[in-house]
Amino acid sequence: MAYQQVAVPARSTTPGVLIGVAGLTVLVLAVRVTGAGEAPAVEIFALIATSIIVEALPFVLLGSLVSALIEVYVPERALDRIAGFPLSVQIPGAALGGLAFPVCECGSVPVARRLIARGVHPSAAVAFMLAAPIVNPVVLLSTWIAYRGFGIGPQMVGGRALLGLVVAVAAGWALGADRATIVLKRAPSDEHAGGSRGGGFVAHLSSEFAYMAKFVVIGAALAAALQTIVPQNIIAGLASNTVIASLALMALAFVLSLCSEADAFVAISFTQFSPAAQLAFLVSGPVLDTKLGFLYGASFGVRFVPRLIMVVVPIVLAGALWFEVLIT
Repeated sequence: MAYQQVAVPARSTTPGVLIGVAGLTVLVLAVRVTGAGEAPAVEIFALIATSIIVEALPFVLLGSLVSALIEVYVPERALDRIAGFPLSVQIPGAALGGLAFPVCECGSVPVARRLIARGVHPSAAVAFMLAAPIVNPVVLLSTWIAYRGFGIGPQMVGGRALLGLVVAVAAGWALGADRATIVLKRAPSDEHAGGSRGGGFVAHLSSEFAYMAKFVVIGAALAAALQTIVPQNIIAGLASNTVIASLALMALAFVLSLCSEADAFVAISFTQFSPAAQLAFLVSGPVLDTKLGFLYGASFGVRFVPRLIMVVVPIVLAGALWFEVLIT
C-alpha cells in the first residue's frame, strides 16, 4: 500500500520556466549595464553558484531517470516483496543498497520519493537516501584517491563508509518512528500518465527533473551568497579543538553544498583541521546542506529537516571523536 502523500496541484512547468528565463535575462542585462559583474564579490558568487549547479544537476537528472524507471518499468509486485520484509531487515538492507547505486545526494532524493510513493516503508527509503551518496563506489573511490597521498586513504574510506551507514540507519529508524515526519509531498510526476510506457517514462522524467532542479538552483544561490559573505579566516581559527573543529566543518559542509563525488578533494585542502574533523565534513555534507534543505522541503513534511539535524549532528560528532581516538 502506498504511503500517505500530500497532494500538490499539478501545474504546467512552462510558465515557471519562462518567468525564470525572463528574470535571469533581466538580471544579466542589469549586471552588464551597471558594471556590477566586475566586482570581486559578484564574480565569486557567480562562480560558486554556477559550479554547484553544474555539479548537482547531472545527478538530479540521474536520480530522476532512476525514479522514472522505477515508476514505469518496475512491477508493483517487486516493490511489494521489499515492503513485505520486516523493518529490521528493510532499513539496513536499504542502506547497504547504496553501495550499488552511484547517485549523489541530489539524485538520491527523487529515488527515495519514488520508493515511498510505491509502497516501500519511509524509514527504509530514508536510509537509502542518506546512505547512497556516502557509500556508493564512486564516492568511496574519490575519497581514497584524495587521501592516499597522506597515508590514510583506507582509514578515511572505512571511516566514511561505516559512519555513513550508522547515520543512515539511525536516521531511518528515528524519523520513521513518527510517520508524520515523512509525509511525502506530491510532485507533478506523481500523477499517473496515460499512454505508452515510453511516453509515461519521458513524462515522469521531465516533470520530476523540473520539479527538483528549481530547488537546487535556489539552494545553490543561497549557498553562494553565504560563502561570499562569511570571511574564511573565521573558519580557520576554529581548528584547534576537535569538537569545535568538527562542528565548524559540519557547518561549512552545510554552506558549501558540494557534490559528494568531489567533496573529499575539498576536505583534504583543510590542512589546519584534523582528519577527524574532515571526516565529519565528509559524512554530514551529503546528508545536510543548503541545497538539500530545499530538496527535503520540497519532498517531505516540515518536521523532516529539524528531526534529521537532531539525529545526524550528534552521531557524526561522536563518530568523528571515536575516529580520532582510533587513528592516533
